[in-house]
Amino acid sequence: MTKRIILIGPPGAGKGTQAAKLSSTLSIPAISTGDIFRANVKGETELGKKAKRYMDAGEYVPDEVTNSMVADRLQQDDAKEGFLLDGYPRTEAQVNELDKMLEAAGHSLDAVVELTADTDEIVGRLLARAQTEGRSDDTEDVIRHRMDVYEEQTQPLTDIYRRRGLLRQVDGLGEIDAITERIMKVLEG
Repeated sequence: MTKRIILIGPPGAGKGTQAAKLSSTLSIPAISTGDIFRANVKGETELGKKAKRYMDAGEYVPDEVTNSMVADRLQQDDAKEGFLLDGYPRTEAQVNELDKMLEAAGHSLDAVVELTADTDEIVGRLLARAQTEGRSDDTEDVIRHRMDVYEEQTQPLTDIYRRRGLLRQVDGLGEIDAITERIMKVLEG
């Protein structure tokens, strides 16, 4: 069974929900870069202090810091038998760094699952979520821009993983359990 997985998909495609379900089903940790950042900042680790400086300035945390945090997290006991990465890698440089981390541990990726969804459906979903959560900054224009940025940044990664034969595309629309079932089918197949 596949145990070292990357989960990618546009904002609003349900990655967080599916990561939690898959983590439970596969007994592997769902590892989100956002969670890693928060844990390191809260724990006031050296990496957390570095990341906080960038985050407080509203800047992206540099790859060097992000890579170090991910490497540290993947070495923890609960990730030894596998993991599900959500939000990493985001760049080709991070893909290469993850390859090095896994190779050093004698492992490799098993699959990259991309949740796909119609842009208009996602925009509608995110607009509804913005309303219920009171996110006034999530306008249709802002959401569509985020979708464009995602597409632009992610396309090179999906191309890399497609060439390696690791990419599995799964329709991310529908009932949560049905989506989880579709993901499990592609992981088992």
